[in-house]
Amino acid sequence: MKGYWIIFVGDVTDEDAQKQYGALWKPIAKKYQATVKALDTASTLKESNGTSRVVVVEFPSLEAAKACYEGSAYQDAKQFAVRASQRELVIIEGDIA
Repeated sequence: MKGYWIIFVGDVTDEDAQKQYGALWKPIAKKYQATVKALDTASTLKESNGTSRVVVVEFPSLEAAKACYEGSAYQDAKQFAVRASQRELVIIEGDIA
């Protein structure tokens, strides 16, 4: 079964950190075969405490999703992500296609 990160993201407050995260994310995504799917939440986000967008990252398996998050490359990149905006990330298993 596939693994997913579901990320609830607030407005970007540090554009430089966001750009740095994006640059670091590309090789990480390739290594773990991750596909990013930004959801259109403009008309569907009904209850929010600061979330302005929801991002879904699909992995081939739950194990890959966890390994990516726990890997040193992502831990290095994460410092820029959390500086760029408020966010919450959950890792789940399933098929949400």
